[in-house]
This record gives sequence, structure tokens and C-alpha cells, in this order.
Amino acid sequence: MRENILAVLERDRLSLEMANADKRKQSLYFPEDMLKEIQHEAQRLDRSLSWIVQQGWKLARERMKAFPASNDDPDSIPDPREEA
Repeated sequence: MRENILAVLERDRLSLEMANADKRKQSLYFPEDMLKEIQHEAQRLDRSLSWIVQQGWKLARERMKAFPASNDDPDSIPDPREEA
């Protein structure tokens, strides 16, 4: 019984945190095959598409910081998308 009460309190605390989180709607466009993969993983993990994309961003953001900006020095780290 005590475990159930603690679980309910924790769930309520998390719900309150999520309700206070900044939620902004944004349209994102993905290639069809990528969207299908995201949808498959969301279904497999019983999570929302948003959650899947957020977790992917959290995992990838440090790697993204290594990409050069469009106005960076041409002698800087090469853009991995352009590597052959």
C-alpha cells in the first residue's frame, strides 16, 4: 500500500513538472523513411514521437556542436555531410 502511495505521489510530481514545462508547438518535416523509423521506435518503446525526437537530440547535440557553422573558416573541421 505504501509503495502505491509513493508511486502516485511521484507520478503526480512528474505530471506537475511536465505541466510547468515550456511546451511550444513546432512543425518538423522528415523524409518519409525517417519518419517511419521514428514512428516504429515510438510504437516499440510505447513513447510519443516527440519523446523519441527529444531523446535523439539529447544524444546527438554534442556531435552537432562539432559541425562548422556556415560562416566558419573554410580551413576548419570539414562538414561530415560533405565527406566522401
